[in-house]
Amino acid sequence: MAHRLLARRIWTLSVKDVRCLPSSAVTSSSFSTSLHPVSSRASFLAPSRTPAVTHAVRRAVSFNVQDNEDFTERVINSDLPVLVDFHAQWCGPCKILGPRLEKAVAKQKGRVAMAKVDIDDHTDLAIEYGVSAVPTVIAMRGGDVVDRFVGIKDDDQLDSFVCKVIGQ
Repeated sequence: MAHRLLARRIWTLSVKDVRCLPSSAVTSSSFSTSLHPVSSRASFLAPSRTPAVTHAVRRAVSFNVQDNEDFTERVINSDLPVLVDFHAQWCGPCKILGPRLEKAVAKQKGRVAMAKVDIDDHTDLAIEYGVSAVPTVIAMRGGDVVDRFVGIKDDDQLDSFVCKVIGQ
């Protein structure tokens, strides 16, 4: 029973990873799982005999900014357009907007990235980009601010904002 549960979890994780990839990146050779029945508990625990699961490498669409250098590297120097979500842990509307925005970004299948900046941890970035209220979302392309909004938007408004940022 435990083997079946573990196999199901491994399968679910690998399927989720592949669903997040652009369709051109998923091929039969990049996604292979080998879930062979395991004969005994001892062999199951041995690292050299565990079932092999090959995960396709996927680029993180959404990430937390760690510091100013990380922001410069992953947002300003990014080849992709980046939505920067300035939020705070104590902000109720931020907790509502964050998952909606991640969903809208995920629909674009790698054509746009999302950086999450906690204003309490990165006050200097918030000041630099003129963030006076949260949630504030700033769209950046090539290191330049191209658009922004403050507050909550519904799913359709978020989708159209993201599409406008990527140029559709």
